[in-house]
Amino acid sequence: MRMKVCQQLLGRAVSHRGASCAVRTGSVTPDTGRWRCAPSATLCSSSAQDRKSHPSMLKHLSAKIRSTGPITVSEYMREVLTNPVAGYYVRKMMLGAEGDFITSPEISQVFGELLGVWMVSEWMAAGRPGRLQLVELGPGKGSLMADVLRVFGQLRSVVGGASVSVHLVEVSPVLSRVQAETLTGTGGQEASGEPDPAGPEYRRGETAAGVPVSWYRRLEDVPAGFSIFVAHEFFDVLPVHKFQRTEKGWREVLVDLDPANPGRLRLVLSPGPTLASSSLVQAGEGRSHVEVCPEGGAIVQLLARRIQQQGGAALIADYGHDGTKTDTFRGFKGHQLHDVLSDPGGADLTADVDFSFLRRMAGGGVACLGPVTQRAFLKNMGGDARMQVLLRNCSDPSSRKQLIQSYDLLTSPAHMGERFLFLCLLAPGRLAAPPTPTGLKLDRKSPAPLPVAGFSELRFS
Repeated sequence: MRMKVCQQLLGRAVSHRGASCAVRTGSVTPDTGRWRCAPSATLCSSSAQDRKSHPSMLKHLSAKIRSTGPITVSEYMREVLTNPVAGYYVRKMMLGAEGDFITSPEISQVFGELLGVWMVSEWMAAGRPGRLQLVELGPGKGSLMADVLRVFGQLRSVVGGASVSVHLVEVSPVLSRVQAETLTGTGGQEASGEPDPAGPEYRRGETAAGVPVSWYRRLEDVPAGFSIFVAHEFFDVLPVHKFQRTEKGWREVLVDLDPANPGRLRLVLSPGPTLASSSLVQAGEGRSHVEVCPEGGAIVQLLARRIQQQGGAALIADYGHDGTKTDTFRGFKGHQLHDVLSDPGGADLTADVDFSFLRRMAGGGVACLGPVTQRAFLKNMGGDARMQVLLRNCSDPSSRKQLIQSYDLLTSPAHMGERFLFLCLLAPGRLAAPPTPTGLKLDRKSPAPLPVAGFSELRFS
């Protein structure tokens, strides 16, 4: 059931922008986006053309393997994506029609607006703290946070009494500059100075409305305080370990050099148990192939600790599963599926998020809701109503068609609607009803906790 307070917030937000029918759709068709669920990719080796394009990463990996032996898939992903010299996220722009994939905030403004309403509603449910930190992990091009801040601006009468600040966790220098341009503009509003390698806050700026924006490389560096966190398509690129069940027990999947051609990479199984295979695979695991992301578990534990100690909430949105899938490790390049071992450093690597693992890692100190599908979340948030407002105020047939197509891409079960999932972490007291009054006030009913926007099913971790 949709929450009444969210309907009121949505009504106020859309009333300020009812005449707008802007659409961000790009040129990516539904069959080629990064969100696409694919079968196991064919794991062939890197081609001569790929080696010519990005020789430094392949050379680096080859030297590492020759020196220490086959490396884990987790180490391979970490090197390929975030190596400070030749890593994929460090050296290139990967988002948008000209990049390798496109994300929901780039497809439609409705996505970011509804997440903005969710943040406002959770701030209100927490008692409207005087200081509010909006923290985004992996902010992409800054489009999602820009839409969120627009909603906050439209709801100034609601949140005007709070001191709002934005904190972005981003490892890519390329993307941090794009985010600064998106959020702080150019000229006098552009993020000031070059990144400071020695400090946790390596970039800072201010929006046109005066909201301070800060950049960090690690979640641990974000200042303490009441925070609402959002992580959209962040956990799927964190390194995973891959394990295969064999007749001799669990064995870890490793990346090795092809002995017939040292310039080619291949996947092999460890000859015996590894520390990871002995500690990360759950007892009683029924699947024959498992992917585990310990770094994702550590980040969720940190989020849970901060929420428990300082208050706030976290919303995690990603394509994934609830402990059911097996081999999801794959690559994307130019909006197409790409062999994970080909052109290391020149293509994105990703694996579906195991939300059952994240819930387990969050522990019992926070309330854990979901996961629910993106379709359910957006519709529960009032996405259909927002679309109707946009369509009523948009007379151009081409723009109307784009609006309908973009929203369908986000919500249709055949596209992103059921492939993306939403998980929410809340302070334990968020769902607890106040104590029942006693004495003279015994006849008065104790108020029930406010329902959580976007989630119809509530359950504790």
